[in-house]
Amino acid sequence: MTTVGFDLDLTLIDPRAGMVEVFTALGAEFGLDLDGEHFAANLGPPLPSVLRGYGFDEPLVESLVARFRELYPSVVIPATAAMPGAADALAAPRAGGGRSLVVTGKFEPNAALHVAAFEWEVDHLSGDVFAEAKGEVLLAQGAQVYVGDHMADIAGARTAGAVAVAVATGPYDADALAAAGADVVLGDLTEFPEWLAGYERRSRQRR
Repeated sequence: MTTVGFDLDLTLIDPRAGMVEVFTALGAEFGLDLDGEHFAANLGPPLPSVLRGYGFDEPLVESLVARFRELYPSVVIPATAAMPGAADALAAPRAGGGRSLVVTGKFEPNAALHVAAFEWEVDHLSGDVFAEAKGEVLLAQGAQVYVGDHMADIAGARTAGAVAVAVATGPYDADALAAAGADVVLGDLTEFPEWLAGYERRSRQRR
């Protein structure tokens, strides 16, 4: 029985169209030059960190984050698509008596809305964590595997002592993910159930 953690953005879901829209709307509302296309193409880091990268002061960052989160449910949720193979990937650990977790840097209430919108069954959801902080959640939940598209997801898996499974569906290609230390690189989640079956078979043989 295997406990598997999954990242959300560009691993399980593709929210890029809505992200461009909400980020651009945020810039227009506040009179700021915000690049929605760049933001959506590089999802992963928490929103406050992205906004601090523009050089904004902390009160402005807090105002922007609050307004982004207000706009998000009505703009991003309905414009989001599931990544190929997402539902089957989430179901695969549970089919074998294991657990499926969603561990994401996204604001947790909005992450929960995405999971609910697709009617996915997960055993645990944690939001607002990134990189090594994801690893702390994975460790606490006893995860043996973590699946993500970002370099920071590999760092999270390493922190937890979990197998780092990378999917080349985000901002990094397969070669970059392998070079960053991913234990396994898949083209997308459609390949995950077969990989998990092999992993579990090998685990049983080692017992």
